[in-house]
Amino acid sequence: MVQRQAHPRPRREERSGDEFIEKVVAINRVSKVVKGGRRFSFTAVVVVGDGHGSVGAGIGRANEVPDAIRKGSANARKQMRAVPLKQGTLPHPVNVTFGATRVVLKPAAPGTGVIAGGGVRAVMEAAGIRDVISKTLGSRGTINVIRATMKGLRTLRDPQEVRRRRLLLSGRAASADAGAGAPRGVLAAAPTGSSTGDPAADPLLESVE
Repeated sequence: MVQRQAHPRPRREERSGDEFIEKVVAINRVSKVVKGGRRFSFTAVVVVGDGHGSVGAGIGRANEVPDAIRKGSANARKQMRAVPLKQGTLPHPVNVTFGATRVVLKPAAPGTGVIAGGGVRAVMEAAGIRDVISKTLGSRGTINVIRATMKGLRTLRDPQEVRRRRLLLSGRAASADAGAGAPRGVLAAAPTGSSTGDPAADPLLESVE
């Protein structure tokens, strides 16, 4: 018989030697009844970030709490991803679902702070997000909430980068249309602002960069 029990332990924050923020979100104890007594194992959910737009989350399992935290921290570092930020908040709202959990994240004005709880707050603080409004709907399981939050952060896009890509695509599309409409044996004219037909030389793109 296996029993799962939440281990009452406050969330802690540490800064390792490489200046990463490490947050232990939850520690669960699992007891297995065997011949001769019980065997205990622990599962630690850890969030690691640099406070400047990079964050990752990991799970560690071991027979001792320190080993579980160490494994969770190592897994979180492997899963670290860069998150685009805009003046300490999100560039746009996101609404993501993971399993039975739905997490809504919205940008906030400077001075609002991190309006979030549980795993969402840990991820936001580790990523260096200072102003955000969040809401968790559906299942409130710690692991699902963190996975949904990480999924939402991975869907964020930098507006400047999106605009640059759209300009590149529009330049290529205009060049292709001009080439298709030109008579045979006649080369299509290069787009305005580019003598070579390369959309990367467009002055609009230079202004974006």
